[in-house]
Amino acid sequence: MNAAKPGQSRSTDPLPTAPGAERHVALALVNTRTVRAGSEVDELSDVHSARAWLVAADLLRPRTSLRRDDAVRLVALRESVRALFAALVDSEVPEPAVLAVLNGGLAAAPVADELRWDEASRPTRVVRALGATPVEAALAHVARDCVDLLVGPDAATLSACGAPGCIRFYLRTHAARQWCSTRCGDRVRAARHYARSRTRHP
Repeated sequence: MNAAKPGQSRSTDPLPTAPGAERHVALALVNTRTVRAGSEVDELSDVHSARAWLVAADLLRPRTSLRRDDAVRLVALRESVRALFAALVDSEVPEPAVLAVLNGGLAAAPVADELRWDEASRPTRVVRALGATPVEAALAHVARDCVDLLVGPDAATLSACGAPGCIRFYLRTHAARQWCSTRCGDRVRAARHYARSRTRHP
């Protein structure tokens, strides 16, 4: 078995949730594709795992079925959101095709606001998808969240993890933060320490 290089993660365990993913489901979706122990891991690799992710994210009811083409659309949306995040972070203009995927997700499930009120709670605003299937509504919800992130105040803190080999995005919790998790930060510091020791003791 080959030993991991300094700075390369040896762990195949899931990474901790990236900062901001608990508030933005679009960020959580993007980070379903990660790198662990030097190998890429896709949490949406098949219909079963895609459905499980949608259910865990409260975007789909547990008994709702998911077709293969629905899973393909979810992955396409993820890659579109990833490209849009990268464009914002790198101050670039995304390809029209990338925007088309996201906007297609929005158009598939137009929404309307509703006011709901009952004796047990205060008035609440509910966003309801009009004439959409459960999957279309779920994808549209992710697409709207992506738009909210990109045009809202959180856009200024959106970052790509600075650890070599990591492909996750996160929201900076402070200006100096460079990593999506302490695990990535520890890897980078370990690599720097190794490089310094090699320089001192060639």
